Amino acid sequence: MLTALLIAAAAATSSVPSTPVRDCGAVTVPQSGGDYTDPQAADRLKVVEAYHFTADVESLRHGASGPLGGDLGYTLEHFPNHHRALAALVRLSIREQNPRPHGARYSTECYFDRALRFSAADTQVRRVYADFLLATRRDEDALAQLEKVIASDPNDARSHYNAGLLCVRKKDWARAAAHASEAYRLGFPLPGLRNKLADAGHPLPAVTVKPKEDGEAARPLPAVAAKPKEEAEAARGAEAPPDLQE
Repeated sequence: MLTALLIAAAAATSSVPSTPVRDCGAVTVPQSGGDYTDPQAADRLKVVEAYHFTADVESLRHGASGPLGGDLGYTLEHFPNHHRALAALVRLSIREQNPRPHGARYSTECYFDRALRFSAADTQVRRVYADFLLATRRDEDALAQLEKVIASDPNDARSHYNAGLLCVRKKDWARAAAHASEAYRLGFPLPGLRNKLADAGHPLPAVTVKPKEDGEAARPLPAVAAKPKEEAEAARGAEAPPDLQE
């Protein structure tokens, strides 16, 4: 969640130029690579990370064998669905304001294209991709990725919440309320989405929060009353565009 918070904050103040996907190369993983989620590839993953995805690389302090983009690219060319490397590459794109960070063989967009061709069922890749799409001001594409995540994992409260906020931006109140109800039923803690719906005159009905553990009692989450029309309009006029994870 911290990664998403940082990306959302960056997206509020800057954007990365979007470039169309052209030739992103064949996804041919060398024998020293593999699937990031495969336990059988753990030993190979340790070797790649030891030389190219160190703590300094992940935190974008400095590269391990050359430019940061080169080390992240090397990692992703060996483990195309490396979630943390993809997230770091997004942060680097934002920092450099560059769709293809210095030293990387492909654009950031290409690395997501390659990751999804390699493992289309990897929902975490789609979550990180949605963060990248938000940073490039592509809300519709981000919402499409979040809805694919939700289709695979209906109990993903964070994705329901973020999808709801994107629907609020679109003034698609019915879809926003549906995602909000699920997010809060699943226990998502942040009140921003409920408050935005209430401020816009679409208060969310009370929901019952799903117990997290066996034996835990379900608890009600009360509705938020809608503000008077004049107050809601004033609040909407004064607030900045909503950021995800509010």
